[in-house]
Amino acid sequence: MADLGALPDLTRYHTVLSRLNTIRLSGRVVQVVGLTIEATGLDCQIGEVCEIQSSMSGKLMAEVVGFREQRILLMPLGEMQGIQPGSPVFPTGSSFQAPVGKSLLGRVLDGLGRPIDGLGDLTDFELVPTYRSAPHPLTRRSITQPLVTGVRAIDGLLTCGKGQRIGIFSGSGVGKSTLLGSIARSSRSDVSVVALVGERGREVQEFIERDLGWEGLQRSVVVVSTSDQPALIRLKAAWVATSIAEYFRDCGLDVTLLMDSVTRFAMAQREVGLAIGEPPASKGYTPSVFALLPKLLERAGTNEHGSITGFYTVLVEGDDFNEPICDAARSILDGHIVLSRDLAARNHYPAIDVLNSVSRVMPSVTQPNHRAFAHQIRKLMASYEKARDLINIGAYVEGSDPDIDAALRALPAILDLLQQPPDQFSPLEETLMRMEQIYTGGSDS
Repeated sequence: MADLGALPDLTRYHTVLSRLNTIRLSGRVVQVVGLTIEATGLDCQIGEVCEIQSSMSGKLMAEVVGFREQRILLMPLGEMQGIQPGSPVFPTGSSFQAPVGKSLLGRVLDGLGRPIDGLGDLTDFELVPTYRSAPHPLTRRSITQPLVTGVRAIDGLLTCGKGQRIGIFSGSGVGKSTLLGSIARSSRSDVSVVALVGERGREVQEFIERDLGWEGLQRSVVVVSTSDQPALIRLKAAWVATSIAEYFRDCGLDVTLLMDSVTRFAMAQREVGLAIGEPPASKGYTPSVFALLPKLLERAGTNEHGSITGFYTVLVEGDDFNEPICDAARSILDGHIVLSRDLAARNHYPAIDVLNSVSRVMPSVTQPNHRAFAHQIRKLMASYEKARDLINIGAYVEGSDPDIDAALRALPAILDLLQQPPDQFSPLEETLMRMEQIYTGGSDS
């Protein structure tokens, strides 16, 4: 008998076949109520993605978000047109995953991580779960290095550190997106990840072309979910962007994560919560909103490899800075930058209200002389604000108060320091030089 030689090792194939489920389980759609799809006949877990056969789109992806009376509650990752009673539902056995990789730089993705920039499909990437835990508290490196944003008001008086998470709070139309674009374009980090959550469709192209710019886009990844898309896709945009930022951080890079806005993320979660029967807790926001915010915001920061510096805009409804989402975000973040409608009305841009803003890590990332300059300028600004009404009506008499006199002399230089065109980058050395000149003039008074 002829010698057939050594047989090939088929162990790998045997292992794959042993895990293969040749019977594909399915359920059926029994009801659609508002934003939720109810199905029966499924054995699924929270967060699992299912496929629903649709007569129009062919296949609709949906995620399990809850259970009610032996029924599975699903939220669509797309439009529900074409879903009807009895539509087959197939579980995929896995949760939602996002693409990550260095090939994503310069690309614009939708809320599910699919390219929408017309540059073709993604290549050379891997898929990772979007729901991950924040870095362990004891593996977080201390924040000791400043992040230069190129914005004088921030670098000088609200200095941010690499790995800090800071909120930009303002009402609508005060300049949040413009400030965010300036930071994305000019910040001295290795990579920028921009998440536009619930944005107007008109503003997306404007942000990319005008605020971010071609140069900024080349070292950035932009994730977009417009306001007309389903609530779950708006939520996914925030998780996808955070997962991409975590990938670059784990590569040992310093990442800037810019999210606009946390409020629309919270609104999307409110829609999901109310749809599955959660009771409203505060201003219509459900308890899951306040449970989800720290899970999102705590994922930024430092770990043993690199850092994610997070800038999160918070849309202040009705200019009420104590409304629930503002209050919750402010308690989680490492500082807040408040934009003032009054300053914007006076054409003072960026409209940063320095006296009502704070960076909690500034003492750890600045030199003593820098802190002394900042303290003096804040003192001069506070003195001016205290007497502003008297000065405006001409009731203040020069010489009545030395602090106010010093503030009046320094005011033109302070305004020149704090006002800056959005396309202008200011090196930290120049900012400190201007601050020292103001400090010297104020100290001599």
